[in-house]
This record gives sequence, C-alpha cells and structure tokens, in this order.
Amino acid sequence: MSKVLVIEDNNEIRENITEILELATYKVSIAQNGTQGVALATKDLPDIILCDIMMPELDGYGVLYLLNKNPTTTNIPFIFITAKSERLDLRKGMEMGADDYLTKPFGRLELLNAIESRLRKKDLQNDFYSKSLEKLGQLVSKNDGLYELKKIIEERKSRLFKKNQIVHYEGDNATGIYLVLSGKIKTVKLAEDGRELMTGIYQPEDFLGINIIHSNSPHNDTATAMEDTQVCFFPKAQFDELLQLYPDVAGKFLKILSREVRDKDAHLLQLAYQSVRKRIAEAILRLFRNHDGEHDGISISRDDLAALSGTASETVSRTLTEFKNEGLIEKKGSALRILDHDKISRMRN
Repeated sequence: MSKVLVIEDNNEIRENITEILELATYKVSIAQNGTQGVALATKDLPDIILCDIMMPELDGYGVLYLLNKNPTTTNIPFIFITAKSERLDLRKGMEMGADDYLTKPFGRLELLNAIESRLRKKDLQNDFYSKSLEKLGQLVSKNDGLYELKKIIEERKSRLFKKNQIVHYEGDNATGIYLVLSGKIKTVKLAEDGRELMTGIYQPEDFLGINIIHSNSPHNDTATAMEDTQVCFFPKAQFDELLQLYPDVAGKFLKILSREVRDKDAHLLQLAYQSVRKRIAEAILRLFRNHDGEHDGISISRDDLAALSGTASETVSRTLTEFKNEGLIEKKGSALRILDHDKISRMRN
C-alpha cells in the first residue's frame, strides 16, 4: 500500500483529498501546515507528497526547498496543489523540482491519475538506476577501492533534476560530487558582457565537481540540467575517506581530473584560434560523446550551442544551415542529428 502525505491548511479540501485517496486504498497521513509537513515527511518517508502552496508559517515552496536539502526526502515525488494558475507560479515550482501541479478545483480522476503516473515514473527510475549500476559494475574491478566505490553508489539514492533545474549556482559552497547516471548537465559561466560561456557538458558516467571539491573554493560556474537528468551524490566527507583509504580510487579520479584539465585547455585553444565552422563542428561532436549512436537525435537550443562554441546565436543558426545544406547534419526544431560523422570529425582538424 503506497503512502501519501497531504499538506493542506484548508480543512475541507484536506478531508476531501483524504477521503478520495483512502477509497483508492492509499495510506494517507495529513499535515495542517508546512512545518508539520516537513516533520512528517522526514519521519514517515511517504511514497508521494501533495502540498498546497499558500500556507501560513511555511509555504509550499519552503517545504519543497527543505525536503530537497534532506538526502532522505529529496527523491520523494512532490505534487503542488494550489488555487493559483499563473504561469510564473507554475514555472517557479517546476524549476525548484516539483514533479507535477494540480490546480484547484480538481476532480477525483485528475487527482488519482496524477498520483499513479508519478508513482509509476518513480518505479521506472528505480529500475533504470539498477541497470545503470550494473553497467558501472562492468567498468570497475571487483576488488579494492573501485569495488567499494560501486557498493557505495548502490547504497545511495539517486536524484532526478528536471530539465532547466539548477544543480548548483556559481558561488555555492562545494559539498560533494555528482555521478551522472542519465541525461546531461551543462556548466556555464557569465562573461563580463553578459554572454554565457559553457565550460563543460557532463553525460552518463561523468563525475561533476571533481575539479572544485578540494580547492576550498566555491563553485566558479553554474550547473544546469539540459534535460531530465538522474544523478548520484557523494558528500565530500565520504569522498575524502575513499581517496584516503584506497589508492586505486584516488588514481581513477586523478585520471579523470587530468582529462578534464586537458579537455578544457584544448577547448580554450579552439575558442582562441579555430574558425567558427570548426568550433561548431567540435561542439556538435562533444554533444554526441557517450551518446548511443550519432544517428540518434539530441535536443539542444541554439543559445546552448552558441555558449558551447563561444560564438553568437545568429552565427550558430547560419552555420547549422550550411551544415544541413552540405548533408552533414539534420535539424528539426531543437533536435540535431549527425548524418556524416566522418566529415564533421575531419572538419575540426
């Protein structure tokens, strides 16, 4: 029996939701305000949370913020219920990591469908996470520190960052590192003229934050999910312990860090000396790194591709049109697909 936590300050609405869910054989716990809701969620660990936005003491945004900060509650599906339907409120809630929105008044079927779809999605994510761990197990030896690293990953919960959700801001303290299980994360730094420069793209099996975790400095760029992205988080203390106890783990991450430094140096040289066509060709190839086949499309905005190649958005549009006319790529909307990988690869040399 799935457990649902309902956080709602209106007695009538709270009772109606509870009656519907109990008739559908859910186990329901209730909280009359945000403070009670956070305490109940932390104690009972429900399978899903329904939360009103406008509440006294602690509103729904505050509830979601606190739950996301707690490793034990950050992965619980979260649905906002509210009488407000303004676009700004919807966008704010989704960017903070809410999974869905129900606008009052909503019907019985609408409520049950929202809950059931989120619970199904959670089960699918857990299944995908297990498969990702099996894949990681093929990359490490079954002894010493790398085997211990795999065990730690298996024991930790993954977290979903939705498209355009911030993973960390520039200036945030570095509290650990992330392993990307699926999706993509970009790191971006603002130039003095306001333009964005993409400093990195992290895809499945990449670690985010290694270059900053031991510098005793805050993050020097902002990390954002480019699409729905599943990650596993390692707190700094746990990561430090692994490095101290297992030389093979330290060696693995030293190689990763060395590769990152080498790639960033190469990227800077490309921005400084290569032509626009070469830079955009290189950016496209970077996007398809670790992708399952260059013939499968990848979705990327014109602005992101401009930030990655260090050029203007208008120049990106013009160059992509040239590539398309030359039969190198196919582009439909934001979806990009490579048609001639060899020619694009030769173009960057």
